[in-house]
Amino acid sequence: MKLKAFSAPYLVWMVVFIVVPLLMVVYFAFTNESGEFTLEYISDVGQYANIFMRSIWLAIIATVICLIVAYPLAYLLSRMEKHKQGTMLMIVMLPMWMNFLLRTYAWMTLLGNNGIINQLLGLIGLGPFKLINTEGAVVLGMVYNYLPFMILPLYSVMEKIDKSVIEAANDLGCNSVNTMLRVIFPLSLPGVTSGITMVFVPAISTFIISRMLGGGSNLLIGDLIEMQFLGNSYNPHLGAAISMVLMVIILVIMTVMNQFSPDDQVLI
Repeated sequence: MKLKAFSAPYLVWMVVFIVVPLLMVVYFAFTNESGEFTLEYISDVGQYANIFMRSIWLAIIATVICLIVAYPLAYLLSRMEKHKQGTMLMIVMLPMWMNFLLRTYAWMTLLGNNGIINQLLGLIGLGPFKLINTEGAVVLGMVYNYLPFMILPLYSVMEKIDKSVIEAANDLGCNSVNTMLRVIFPLSLPGVTSGITMVFVPAISTFIISRMLGGGSNLLIGDLIEMQFLGNSYNPHLGAAISMVLMVIILVIMTVMNQFSPDDQVLI
């Protein structure tokens, strides 16, 4: 009973900052300015289907790139000596110690038409190229900012894989590729699932990255929601409806992912 009392602060926090805001989103999504029930704003979300598709597509691309880059890096980290792992993890975490906006501003300086990258390319007679205000720049910003969220869960799972399991696979005739595909990857699936979730969810709802690196021409769901609450097209009811639809989409995608739960994996 005493132990349960220690959970009271968290329960209060959860109710005030999670449950209550979610209830407010649902309320605003299904009511009009007079407080009457309506489905008008939910039906209006359909006109932004192209923005939803663009947001999902760019978030998927960023998540896949993060997974491709982070997986081998996390594996190498997990196989290093203990004293080296701490140093390498600090390097991975180092960008996260800097303010999110400053990191994104740095990419604006690098990718600008007169930015550092175009200036360097100009020295060898190339460019200038349009690097900023493109979908590629938005994806790059997502990958850069969210890559550590993919590396850390992968590393934490891979680090717990017993080296004797890998040695046993090698002794039984598995080459490096088969060991990776049939032993290491199935055992690391919890980290893969966690990493995908931690990257995809913020990527699909981001608005700072798309605004600063997309130049407003690559509007994403986060930008659309922000406009309804803080922009000129102030409409909290529509903003709440869009937010609720986005939450449903994320829940559906996460549910589909959970169908590939590691509990159902069998080593071949």
